[in-house]
Amino acid sequence: MAANIKSDIEAYVINKVKEKREALNLTQSELALELNVSDGFIGQVESSKYPAKYNLNHLNKLAIVFKCSVKDFIPEQPFK
Repeated sequence: MAANIKSDIEAYVINKVKEKREALNLTQSELALELNVSDGFIGQVESSKYPAKYNLNHLNKLAIVFKCSVKDFIPEQPFK
């Protein structure tokens, strides 16, 4: 299996979401409930072993949950 299943930008977005989740003391299961996804989905997204990642609809819901902008999950500069 490939070492880096997720691209740099995908990993960046996932880490930003995880930081916000942990700052609010939300468990992966609680966030999954908010996003209306399975309990295991957040764990798979946050793990480097699975290809699961957030899509634009997830990011929109996450911005609502965290009361922020979708842009807060996106890097200022593109990855090269």
